[in-house]
Amino acid sequence: MKTEGIARAWRDTVRKARAQLELKLARDVKNYKKDFFRYVNNKQKLKEDIGRLLNRRGEFVANCAEKAEVLNTFFTSVFTSTVGPQALGAKTQVDANTDSLPVNEELVCELLQELGPYKLMGPDVIHPMVLREMADIIERPLYNL
Repeated sequence: MKTEGIARAWRDTVRKARAQLELKLARDVKNYKKDFFRYVNNKQKLKEDIGRLLNRRGEFVANCAEKAEVLNTFFTSVFTSTVGPQALGAKTQVDANTDSLPVNEELVCELLQELGPYKLMGPDVIHPMVLREMADIIERPLYNL
C-alpha cells in the first residue's frame, strides 16, 4: 500500500514536470526553436515496444516475427465467423418459389432514400448520394433483382 502511494506521487511529479517543460517550450518557441524541435524529434523517436506475448504453448515470445504471428492468430480467431449452417456442415436449400420477405417497390425506395449521403461507396462502387437521388428511378430494377 505504501509503495502504491509513493509510485502515484512520483507519477504525479513527473507529469507536472513534463507539463511545465512543454509549457515553457511552447512559450519560448520563437526564441529557442532548436530546443522545441529537439523535444519534438525525441518524442517521435520514442516508440513503445509491444509487451511480452504468450503463444499457444504458454511460452513468451520475444522475436518481432513471432509476436506478429501470435497477434495474427488471435485476430484471425476473433474476426473469423464460424457460426451458421456452413460451419456445421449442413447444406442449405433455397426455394425460389416462396416469398419469405415482404419486400415491395415502396420499401426499396424508402430504404434508398434513407442512405447517408456522406457515407462511403459500397462494393457496387456507386456513391450513396447517387442512389439516394435516383431512388425513384432505380427502385423497380432493384426490386426485380
